[in-house]
Amino acid sequence: MYRFREGFYSDVRMEERFTTSIRYRNGVLEESRQSTVKKAFIRVYDGKMWYYASTYRLSAVQDELDKLYAMATPDENIGESPVVKRLQANRETVIKFAGKCVRNVSIEQKRKLLEDKFSAAQSSEYVRMFVGLYSDRYSVYEFCSSKGADIKYDMQLCGARISLALANGGDNFTDAEGSTSDSFDKLAAEFTADKIKDFAAELENFLLHAKPVQAGVYPVILSPVAAGVFAHESFGHKSEADFMLGDETMKREWTLGKKVGADMLSIYDSGAEDGSGYVPFDDEGTRAQKTYLIKNGVLTGRLHSAETAADLDEGTTGNARALNCEFEPIVRMTSTVIEAGSTPAEELFSRVKHGYFIKSYKHGSGMSTFTIAPNRAYEIVDGKIGAPAKIAVISGNVFETLDLIDGLSDKTEIISGIFGGCGKNEQFPLNVSFGGPYVSVSKINIQ
Repeated sequence: MYRFREGFYSDVRMEERFTTSIRYRNGVLEESRQSTVKKAFIRVYDGKMWYYASTYRLSAVQDELDKLYAMATPDENIGESPVVKRLQANRETVIKFAGKCVRNVSIEQKRKLLEDKFSAAQSSEYVRMFVGLYSDRYSVYEFCSSKGADIKYDMQLCGARISLALANGGDNFTDAEGSTSDSFDKLAAEFTADKIKDFAAELENFLLHAKPVQAGVYPVILSPVAAGVFAHESFGHKSEADFMLGDETMKREWTLGKKVGADMLSIYDSGAEDGSGYVPFDDEGTRAQKTYLIKNGVLTGRLHSAETAADLDEGTTGNARALNCEFEPIVRMTSTVIEAGSTPAEELFSRVKHGYFIKSYKHGSGMSTFTIAPNRAYEIVDGKIGAPAKIAVISGNVFETLDLIDGLSDKTEIISGIFGGCGKNEQFPLNVSFGGPYVSVSKINIQ
């Protein structure tokens, strides 16, 4: 297909991306558009430096390759480079979604999916504004390299969401409810008017009855979505190996084999999971694999590109990802998941004399110390979920909190999303997913 030159490693990544974006505010259509974009990203490596180019003109890929070769210096031993040795030469086609492609669903059907929820969105008298969003994406990727890689695969996501803003005098409360799926039919079955009506009733209850907590240290149960964002923000990012390049302190802190959490705790990352983290091959052509970051409380792995794997003398993991064909691949998460335990969720709650249940969140962040700002939280009293609670943040030391986990429910939920995503450097928003079981932590700082 392309004339790859001797003395270099080269690869070409192409994507054809179809997207839909629909937005209503208070029932008024503000945006309704669809687009298809094709683009290519080209790389050349001479053993010392990477050379990049990006183009919308797919007919110009060979010309861009030749320009990069002219800037680079050939190396007759390029195949012995530790980076190049780690790059895979997979040859496979994985087309999963062509038969249920969202581009075959009319934009009128997509708008109606939102419009049918407008009545439910206004079911509370305290709703002052509602926003309905629909988004979808269908991409076909192709990847080939000078090592002989020849890959083609597709991915698909579609999602709908209703955001509600409620007010009562000077009190306000805002949150969003939605669904994301890999097919429009499944999305339509999950995103129902009853779901939005129940959501509006829950927000009304929060608006009218939530009370501020007294700051202190309490036992906490994290919902699967809260547990997932905790794993993603407080641990997943630090598992991205490019954070360790040139940082000896970080390397010592994250020595493999180190005990970092409770014996029951295992966290993994995998691009093979269905959902918004699905990436059967990363953007260097490496096959997805399940990488345990923590196994039975012990630090067992980290996430790699070929370059970071070579630097740390480890194997690739399928985590070299780019936002699109305008960017070079960097180390990113895919689906980051806390594995389930063996305890029914009801039993976890029954063990808590007085604490809090974190159901949803506004945002989270963390490296050595994590912070999560809850949106909906509830008091737990004598093992039962009680009144809604206003919590500004929960926080703690990451490793200390991992060691304080004292219960995991017996079912894991992986949360997908198409609105927003993960940000790193200038590449935002990248589709990822995260999740876990209900997670019981014996004590967390609450403010």
